[in-house]
Amino acid sequence: MLSIAYLRSFRLFGFAIFDFTLAYLGVYLLAPLLSKLTGFVGWHPSRLQWLYLTLPLSVLFHLLFHQVTPLTKLALDPHSGYLFKALLLVMLYLGLRK
Repeated sequence: MLSIAYLRSFRLFGFAIFDFTLAYLGVYLLAPLLSKLTGFVGWHPSRLQWLYLTLPLSVLFHLLFHQVTPLTKLALDPHSGYLFKALLLVMLYLGLRK
């Protein structure tokens, strides 16, 4: 039987592939429901926009719940991770634009 530890052992650039795959698959499947919920405030993002917002929102939620992960460390480190921070900003822009 496969364990979570085994599935998370496969890494790319130090990040667990399983975590990213599960996050993006979950958002892809929940996008219609999420769009319906945000429709109450007049914002109807597409499924692609939700996929762009997955990484920035995951960093935000990890910060809100004080979960320190390699990804949040990279986002918070003031002396490194400039490319990652630029990627987060671009993804945030693409997710929020009309």
